[in-house]
Amino acid sequence: MAGRAGIPVIRVIHVDDLRKNYRDVAAVRGLSFDVPPGQILGLVGPNGAGKTTTMRVIAGIIPPSSGVIEVAGHDVGKAPLQAKRALAYVPDDPALFGSLTVQEHLVLAARAYEVADYRPRAEALLRRFQIYDKRDTLAQELSRGGRQKTAICAAYIQKAQAFLFDEPLTGLDPHGIRTMKESIREGAAAGAAFVISSHLLSLIEDLCTHLLVLNKGQALFMGRVADARALASGGERAATLEESFFHIVRDAVES
Repeated sequence: MAGRAGIPVIRVIHVDDLRKNYRDVAAVRGLSFDVPPGQILGLVGPNGAGKTTTMRVIAGIIPPSSGVIEVAGHDVGKAPLQAKRALAYVPDDPALFGSLTVQEHLVLAARAYEVADYRPRAEALLRRFQIYDKRDTLAQELSRGGRQKTAICAAYIQKAQAFLFDEPLTGLDPHGIRTMKESIREGAAAGAAFVISSHLLSLIEDLCTHLLVLNKGQALFMGRVADARALASGGERAATLEESFFHIVRDAVES
């Protein structure tokens, strides 16, 4: 994987001292972390912790108040087009175009990212996520799960280096959940970097290699999931990620 001038990229996502203020409210305060190729980072925290804001800043949807954000070696502020071409983002509630069909969303994404010979890949994705029979259905006529699958397939149509998924399992049926997990593992094995935000700690524990715990816009923990579990184990048994999460957050509140 190469970045500027063929220089190897050892971190697909780089966030340095990110700060985001909404008037007098600090949503993110001095956040720094890296996501290298092949890593699946779970982004967790209480409501209002700054998770969605962080993902939207990385995706270039909203500007930071200060800090440096890079995707595949491209500064999101200085080279937004190059950074966005290397990244795919699926928000919590994807805003699809109601008057476009499922298939047209994939065509739109493929053309926007200049994906050559995308039709076989589009068909394979639609079949894998079991939405091929809905390919000519308008987005406004889809179920919540159908809209989610469409957004996921549109994200995967490009071979991005970084993927941001905010509550990716929302609305998915059991097959969709299983397929989503498999696709993330396969993407990471191929060298892509993933950031997954979810309140489902079981998903994070099952899927993610690393964990970033946020509270009030600040990082409480950044490291391997196994290390997070060890914090609350007490040396007697392996703690669950849920126990570890509450241990980390409780210590921050009480300190």
